[in-house]
Amino acid sequence: MTATETRQGQETPRVGLWAHVGDRLIVGGSTVGDEGRDGEVVGLHHADGTPPFDVRWSDTGRVTLVFPGPDARVQHFPPHDTRAATRS
Repeated sequence: MTATETRQGQETPRVGLWAHVGDRLIVGGSTVGDEGRDGEVVGLHHADGTPPFDVRWSDTGRVTLVFPGPDARVQHFPPHDTRAATRS
């Protein structure tokens, strides 16, 4: 997936950020005009899905360890009801 492609999925709010392998991490740009980055979560370091995540970035294909900041959000695939998951 490239940075310009879109996928349909449900995004979680920042509070209680968590992911499953296969979800998409979207990180906002650091400067005005910077669209940011996105990548696929390919690895987890905690059983509850909380950060950090191993992410394969769509723009480079590289896998890095990511500690998401406040500008990050997760798009879950396949879409599922995040209200049903009791995570805090």
